[in-house]
Amino acid sequence: MKYILVTGGVISGIGKGIIASSVGTILKSCGLHVTAIKIDPYINIDAGTFSPYEHGEVFVLDDGGEVDLDLGNYERFLDICLIKDNNLTTGKIYQSVINKERRGDYLGKTVQVVPHITDAIQDWVMKQAKISVDDDGVEPQVCVIELGGTVGDIESMPFIEAFRQFQFKVKRENFCNIHVSLIPQPNTTGEHKTKPTQNSVRELRGLGLSPDLIMCRCSAALDASVKEKISMFCHVEPTQVICVQDVSSVYKVPLLLEAQGVVDYLCQRLNLPVEMRARKMLTKWKEMADRSDRLLEQVSIALVGKYTKLSDSYTSVIKALEHSALAINHKLEVKYIDSADLESTTLQDEPVKYHEAWQKLCSSHGVLVPGGFGVRGTEGKIMAISWARKQNKPFLGVCLGMQLAVCEFARNVLEWKGNCAFPTELLHEKKTPSQVIDMPEHNPGQMGGTMRLGKRRTIFKSSSSVLRKLYGDVEYVEERHRHRFEVNPELKHHFERKGLQFVGQDIEGERMEIIELKDHCYFVGVQYHPEFTSRPIKPSPPYFGLLLAAAGKLQSYLAKGCRLSPRDTYSDRSSSSSSPDMDVFELKYSSL
Repeated sequence: MKYILVTGGVISGIGKGIIASSVGTILKSCGLHVTAIKIDPYINIDAGTFSPYEHGEVFVLDDGGEVDLDLGNYERFLDICLIKDNNLTTGKIYQSVINKERRGDYLGKTVQVVPHITDAIQDWVMKQAKISVDDDGVEPQVCVIELGGTVGDIESMPFIEAFRQFQFKVKRENFCNIHVSLIPQPNTTGEHKTKPTQNSVRELRGLGLSPDLIMCRCSAALDASVKEKISMFCHVEPTQVICVQDVSSVYKVPLLLEAQGVVDYLCQRLNLPVEMRARKMLTKWKEMADRSDRLLEQVSIALVGKYTKLSDSYTSVIKALEHSALAINHKLEVKYIDSADLESTTLQDEPVKYHEAWQKLCSSHGVLVPGGFGVRGTEGKIMAISWARKQNKPFLGVCLGMQLAVCEFARNVLEWKGNCAFPTELLHEKKTPSQVIDMPEHNPGQMGGTMRLGKRRTIFKSSSSVLRKLYGDVEYVEERHRHRFEVNPELKHHFERKGLQFVGQDIEGERMEIIELKDHCYFVGVQYHPEFTSRPIKPSPPYFGLLLAAAGKLQSYLAKGCRLSPRDTYSDRSSSSSSPDMDVFELKYSSL
């Protein structure tokens, strides 16, 4: 097993996740099996109880793990399936050590950070690195480990110390360190400043780790003189200083690293069993990157949510939209709309903001209401859903978005009043039956890990369902869930009589999973989160349908047996996917 540790310096949020994913991608393109581990130094057990404004979205895995959004990057870039133990936190480590202490595993010993915590970190990494993440079940050959935060943080000290010891345990030829650091370029001088990186590397070396590659994040490419200066003061060769400047698409980052000899260096440094053959996978990445720059036609989607001030809150949603837009050869424009700005109270308090929000909504080609929790902004979401339904605009509701679509229909079509037209989550008085109710198994006294989580099967109940056709006319689909409320199944017949069909249900037929509205261009709601399984070459069908409808191509796509015409597709059968032996032609695109 080869281990590649990715650390960060100067500031957090510098792009370690994308760089770690890109390193894994270029190694996988060489035919290696790659896995990934994300280490978060916070004391939380997992990311499940975070506000999206804290660390961005909460990504959900097949096994129900609520994890950092970087694991979503790993899955999308590497086309792998991770589990919750691939996200290691301080809370998990301390919990495991304390449980061992309570069982008496350390009987007679004083339990300390060194060696007990550091040993637990190393054991966790070594155990998790061996677990297969590919469909073929083969044990990985390379493990990319991203250490969150920045070097010097108090929270990350036990992990730095653990890896200082770890490099000797696994031997030098099996371990290397990539350090990602910021190279600022002040507007006053216009020159790149290397001092922050020098200090960051000095601190890392003082803690016992010497970087093998220094990846410099910067706004523009570095001059050779800047690289030489970093080389001289940071004790590395100039070829070990890699420039990772801002690019127009994340698809270009693996190409950027490959062009600067990262694969060659890692093969030599870690003695990787790589044949220097043509890397078809990187050809696919280059095609996607080039096409994303050449797109001319534009499609705009209004994203109506409550966390719109931070784009990371909806990372997977945006990626799913991008994958679908690229598949139909359109440039994506996402119009972020704070749902509270659509409400009548905003008209009274801030009329300019109110009218700007409605202008954005009315000028969009489609409407997306993603998942969320809590009361704030809910009325604005319902108003956006109502507008999309009445104006025959393409609409997709995800999780809470689906539940609110049901509530909007109850209010404005069935003309229900009172609590029955509100979700239970939003009610103080819960005596009247609500259309969206608390799930029986939900534990209201415990917040963390108590939702309906992970991959669940949804059975299609209608052969004429639009979404069923988009999925390839299958009997069922398996998608990832994250919710603690559900549509009340006892009231579904009222909706179906008026045209709102519940076309997808769980295995027992007790949970409503998919809704579709008759005689509408595209009005779909899903209880699950399809964005978590979207891939660059395999867009999520619900999002794909939204983009097709927004671009005016859904009906022709369905009429052709769910095939795109040659001018609408970006891929051909000669390309290769991120899996070494798998064809990229995942969707039923027509051959060119």
